[in-house]
Amino acid sequence: MTAWVALLRGVNVNGVTVRSAELADLFRELGFESVRTVLASGNVAFATDVAASARTTLKARIETALRERFGYDAWILLPTLAELAAVVEAFPFDETDAARQPYAIFCVDDATRDEIVEAAASFDEDADPVASGDGVVYWNPRVGTTVDTPLGKLLGRARFKPSTTARNLRTLRKIIG
Repeated sequence: MTAWVALLRGVNVNGVTVRSAELADLFRELGFESVRTVLASGNVAFATDVAASARTTLKARIETALRERFGYDAWILLPTLAELAAVVEAFPFDETDAARQPYAIFCVDDATRDEIVEAAASFDEDADPVASGDGVVYWNPRVGTTVDTPLGKLLGRARFKPSTTARNLRTLRKIIG
């Protein structure tokens, strides 16, 4: 069995409502085991006998089921639980700094990650501290500034909606359990 985490993009915002209980029911109906939703921001931990080598097929299956059940253009990122734990442990900034918000921005591929990191190289490092990670961009903006920083505005562009999703490190730690 492989432990997976589905990170849904764009749920419970902009009129797209997906209730955690209904989301968990869908994953159980898909035949997954140990299904657990975390917070109301589209995080589902589950287990299946599908190996990491079949990630693309598993991702497409889940996205199709989400679209059919909830009627929205669903996009997910699908790390294994072990990959998610490695992302959290590799966070390069001081996650205990109460003036900052520790984020991992999950990217669908390395090209997306590299594009974001390259764009961020021209941003103010104090306002938008960014570092490249394995499948993610680490980001540590000041509290209350995420949508106003250059990186926040970049990530808000339509081009990145199907290819990224951000999670606070505290949320990721809850998912890991």
